Amino acid sequence: MMNQQNTLHIIKQYAIITVGLLISAIGWTAFLIPSEIVGGGITGLSTLLFFAFEIPIGPSLLIFNIILIIFGYKYLGRAFAIKTIFSFTILSILIQVLQIYITEPVVSDRFLSAIIGGMLGGASIGILFSQGGSTGGTEIIAMLINRKRNISPGKLILLMDVGIIASSFFVFRELEPIVYGYVSMGVVSYVIDLVLTGNQRSAQLFIFSKKSKEISDVIGKDLGKGVTLLKAQGWYTQRDIDIVLVIVRKRETSNVYRMIKEIDSEAFISVGSVMGVYGKGFDELKISVKKKAKEKSPDA
Repeated sequence: MMNQQNTLHIIKQYAIITVGLLISAIGWTAFLIPSEIVGGGITGLSTLLFFAFEIPIGPSLLIFNIILIIFGYKYLGRAFAIKTIFSFTILSILIQVLQIYITEPVVSDRFLSAIIGGMLGGASIGILFSQGGSTGGTEIIAMLINRKRNISPGKLILLMDVGIIASSFFVFRELEPIVYGYVSMGVVSYVIDLVLTGNQRSAQLFIFSKKSKEISDVIGKDLGKGVTLLKAQGWYTQRDIDIVLVIVRKRETSNVYRMIKEIDSEAFISVGSVMGVYGKGFDELKISVKKKAKEKSPDA
């Protein structure tokens, strides 16, 4: 039973990764490449070679990644390396096939193409990351350099992407493609964060009401969320009050508002976004803690 569940889980992972790769391929072939916009990563470098020397993007993307995976295989880990090889192989094939059928940009406006292409690219990378996958490329280079130099992989990837996009000036002899490329890169970064953390974002609510206990009961029972009552004093009234503190997922805030309004329509609510919430019902704190073994003294 366990083996069957593991097999189904792996099939599901690879199916989701394939969908993510298809989204990326559409972003490149339907929006960025026909509009002569060079993005980041090895795909961006392959696109640059396509515009400069008409070298097909699919094969060059595959060759670049094969070379990188040979050098970086032992540093990637077996599972990650297999997913990476699968990803860049499928992406190379999809781009090569879709280029045959898509010869004109879907939208004529280059700025809009940069935005939509960036959105699709960011969504694709976010999906791949969520499944523990990657298309390789500049990520492998960053990992290899990071082993020799104390530079964060994030900064290395950013520098490489900036350099690849800036190189498009030598092909097009114009600044516009560079600007559109950076716009696309910015959108990619934003959408990656949105895909990876969008559903996990939380909100912290401070609720000021004369019916704080009733509100606490409803939130605790109906939503099953932990509620804390903070003792405070109103400066103007000089009266003691209970402030209701509750942390919920952002998607749940509308339900909380509805509950509060039904109990006390005059309640004052302060809402703030929370960077991270760790504990029961939220995210797990993924930090390895090494327990030091107690050394026994000779007299013990």
